[in-house]
Amino acid sequence: MSVRDQPSSKSRWEVMQETTLALASKCEELDPDGITIYLFSGRFKRYDNVTSNKVPQIFRENEPSGRTDLASVLLDATNSYFQRKASGQTKTNGETILIVTDGEPDDRKAVMKVIIEASRRMDRDEELALSFIQVGTDAQATKFLKILDDELQGAGAKFDIVDTVTMDDMEDMTLSEVLLNAITD
Repeated sequence: MSVRDQPSSKSRWEVMQETTLALASKCEELDPDGITIYLFSGRFKRYDNVTSNKVPQIFRENEPSGRTDLASVLLDATNSYFQRKASGQTKTNGETILIVTDGEPDDRKAVMKVIIEASRRMDRDEELALSFIQVGTDAQATKFLKILDDELQGAGAKFDIVDTVTMDDMEDMTLSEVLLNAITD
């Protein structure tokens, strides 16, 4: 995430901060309670009820490092969803978990297992979606995300709950536009 390959010579991390701020601001219009933000570079951290005014602090307190502990984050996020579902606190029109990554996860099989198991706990296809957005051009990450998008039902998933967007898919859209489209789609 520290690679400076984004417009205006910004790092992926700087673009993520700007994008997260825009996303949090937009979500406040829809739900003033804020959003949940997970960081999974180096160590897994969860921040609940994040509003736009908290975003800069989160990014100041964290720096990207080499690990990508995606499986732990997905397990926590999906378990949180199903706990809220059991207590009647989920959105009736479905929920989307947005995952922005620049590389492939430390444990591919664990990520696939978490997604497959989550799909098996669902009652309807529209209930939960995972949207993976890749920043950067890591070919191995692109290949893995394509597998998540296209092959998990063949591996035992009940529903196809994964969508992916790569840099090539974004064309002339900014990351902020891609994320905002994902929450309104």
